[in-house]
Amino acid sequence: MTTSLGRPVRYSAPGRINLIGEHTDYNFGFALPIALPERTVVTYLPTADDSLVVRSDREAHPVRFPLNTIPGAVTGWAAYVAGIVWALRSAGHHSPGGTMSISGGVETGSGLASSAALGCAALGALLTAAGHSVDPVEQAQIARRAENEYVGAPTGLLDQLAILLAEPRHAQLIDFHRLTARSVTFDPDAHGVALLLINSHATHRHAGGDYAARRASCERTAAALGVSSLREVQDRGVGVLAALADDEDRRRARHIITENQRVLDAARALHDSDFAEVGRLMTASHVSMRDDFEITTGHIDLIARTAVQAGALGARMTGGGFGGCVIALVDAAAEETVADAVRQSVRHAGYREPTVVRTHPGRGAGGQPA
Repeated sequence: MTTSLGRPVRYSAPGRINLIGEHTDYNFGFALPIALPERTVVTYLPTADDSLVVRSDREAHPVRFPLNTIPGAVTGWAAYVAGIVWALRSAGHHSPGGTMSISGGVETGSGLASSAALGCAALGALLTAAGHSVDPVEQAQIARRAENEYVGAPTGLLDQLAILLAEPRHAQLIDFHRLTARSVTFDPDAHGVALLLINSHATHRHAGGDYAARRASCERTAAALGVSSLREVQDRGVGVLAALADDEDRRRARHIITENQRVLDAARALHDSDFAEVGRLMTASHVSMRDDFEITTGHIDLIARTAVQAGALGARMTGGGFGGCVIALVDAAAEETVADAVRQSVRHAGYREPTVVRTHPGRGAGGQPA
């Protein structure tokens, strides 16, 4: 290991959109995410200090914490960096102290994995400075542990794997049971199709109790079926759920089983450049999240419904739920028609006007010239 003290390291990581496959990661299922073009950048100057000072262009004051920090010692935004330091040390990878400056390109609270982008960027910078070589799957596990056990957000591996494995013009078909990923070409622009990212500006938070409650329901259902995860009953279809006594748990599990199948079907449709079918599957996914998993809101439902009624091939909420963003696949010729209809409908309903942008798959986390 060679530590480059006094040499700045610059590392960045993107946010992510999940095209389809919500809440399937911690159920060891499938998901189909892409990275966003927007990136969170960290500039790290390693020193021999036994503490790390972190600054953010979105926060008024820096935070200092010791390298031997423990869960609960740092809270707020800086906990996402402190958690990375703690999880790294717990995995046997020690890193130097110093200063770290963060400039955030991924909007917080929008369900675009801004916290995971920060964690993966900080992790990459610390590993680079310390001279550690760690494969992407282990990096994802370290970053996920930081969020789970230090920050207290019960997330799966989706965000971290999506950010670390992403490729331009591709989605990643992730199998969370085998911890493998397969690149799937996703280049809608080349086929006259636009991917719209519609930010509702309704704040999304992973650390809330609703997310944890959905995870607990899935775990409870798996136990009732005598398996360790719902992935183990995937091949048996939704009929296996008939034996469950609790209707709510049954609906939660039905979403997971049907969502896994939609992910696999969407990957096949992308292989065939069948964007109409991908859109249909996206809309079906939203309906399942709305009716079975109950993680959408009236505000989010309005956006998705309006986009489809205005001509989108399909639309769905993306992210953990309870706010955040909607994505829509739209024929490029209808892009402005759909965007205008969504803005008008949301304004008429009394909500803040959403931001609608055309986006595309970006590159994964990586170093940049300092």
